[in-house]
Amino acid sequence: MTDKHLYLSLIPQALIASMLKPEEFGSYYAVGTKVHVQGEAIFFEVDPSFRSDDFPFQLADERCVPKPDGSPKNSVYLSIYRVLSRVPVAALGNLYLVTNDGKTLELQREEYQPHPSERLHLYQEFCPITPMVASRLEPHEFSDFITNPTNPVHVPRIVFSELNLGELADNPEHGSTDDIPYSNIDHLRDVLLELTNNHGKPSKLVLKQVKEGVIYRMVQGGFYVGDQNDFAYYRFPDLAELEDRYRGWWRSAQVTGLE
Repeated sequence: MTDKHLYLSLIPQALIASMLKPEEFGSYYAVGTKVHVQGEAIFFEVDPSFRSDDFPFQLADERCVPKPDGSPKNSVYLSIYRVLSRVPVAALGNLYLVTNDGKTLELQREEYQPHPSERLHLYQEFCPITPMVASRLEPHEFSDFITNPTNPVHVPRIVFSELNLGELADNPEHGSTDDIPYSNIDHLRDVLLELTNNHGKPSKLVLKQVKEGVIYRMVQGGFYVGDQNDFAYYRFPDLAELEDRYRGWWRSAQVTGLE
């Protein structure tokens, strides 16, 4: 697939071949065209040498070609169902976060080091399910737990981010919520208190679905993808980096979600 890219989109889930580079694809995919739905986007660039009989790669060869006017082909959909579970973590490259006005931030995979404290966590899941979940488990443990086939509720592979809980991470009953924008704070406190008092329950649902979209401005730590065999961490820039190096993207991301 010379001069062609493979992208694994999470919103919505799809495997897409494109002649556009990641930043160009992010703008196209989020801002859209007359026939394309607009909105935020998160996608991985997939190793272009990845092949699997689960996907019709011949369509990429046949259809992902320049248009009659010479312009690049924007997208050729290879699958829209159970894509994440059929693309191994090892085949995933950089992760791209796109705001709803088409600004793209590239995150590279980095070595993961667990946080040493016993604080509580809040996760926003993106694929293949989309709830908000509170947990006593750090990200790698959470990934292992939610993809464990011996659990009654599990998924084969998961992508999620950690969200900032502020003082609630250590003190769910009395911690300040002045800088926490989540809806229904009382419910969130109750969930966190239950996890604190019931050590037999490692995680608990907070919201069935995050309707506000991707909460970029509350991401803490980064984004994660994992299953029972592999785990990858994509560090999210700290505030100083966001305000300096990624100022344009950050200004756009701050008006996304929880408005």
